[in-house]
Amino acid sequence: MTAVGFSCGHGAAPGSPGSVVLRRACPVCMLVHETQRTRGELLGRVAPAQRAAVAAETRVGAEYEWRCARGHDRYRASIAEVLTGTGCAKCRTAAIAPAALAEAGVPFMKPGLRVGTSMTEQRLRALLGERLRLHHRVNAIRIARTFHGRREVWPDIIVPSLRIAVEYDDPGRSRRAHLGLKEASDLDKDDALREVGWDVIRVRGGGLGPIGPNSIVCRSITAEVADAVVRRMRELRGDAAVDAITLPTATSVRS
Repeated sequence: MTAVGFSCGHGAAPGSPGSVVLRRACPVCMLVHETQRTRGELLGRVAPAQRAAVAAETRVGAEYEWRCARGHDRYRASIAEVLTGTGCAKCRTAAIAPAALAEAGVPFMKPGLRVGTSMTEQRLRALLGERLRLHHRVNAIRIARTFHGRREVWPDIIVPSLRIAVEYDDPGRSRRAHLGLKEASDLDKDDALREVGWDVIRVRGGGLGPIGPNSIVCRSITAEVADAVVRRMRELRGDAAVDAITLPTATSVRS
């Protein structure tokens, strides 16, 4: 059997007899990055006796024994389940309890949340801020299911009064972001928000095509793109709702 190494350093060591090295990260590192976690977090949650194995693991389907972050009983699960699920059996039960479901769709401020923001995304926010009264005290929305192991999502721009989130997508320097599995993840995120009464407008740049009726495809972020976002908001929520948060100095943008 051929041993496989990865660019992240996991798997077969470079130069090992009969091995090949792929120019990409291993499946575990890819999922860790996708879910905005770290391998260190995995090592902190796995049973101490299995930390060395998890540190070198490349298979997302490999099962280990994990410690519940809330102090419940230990449980056995795959790395994929730990990164994308709600936790142990007690945590899964609590996640579908009436109190948890009642909070679904509620925007809130998550203290200490650090999500990388590109200059392009900042420009989009600034242009929308010249047109609409944006709420700057929310950065997350609770959902009724789990998304990458959390019952919340972190859209780029949140407009609570309209229950609309705005996302900016581009392939980035790697030219692979928001494509393939990441595109599927974006659609899953949109579905999770739609289930709790929110709509997502996606501004797709860098050569990305549309992935739904609320996609706005562009080459760069311009005033026209911001106007297109506002027009789509009007189509989704009506003129009266958008007029209520339109700045007095903004030029009216209607369909």
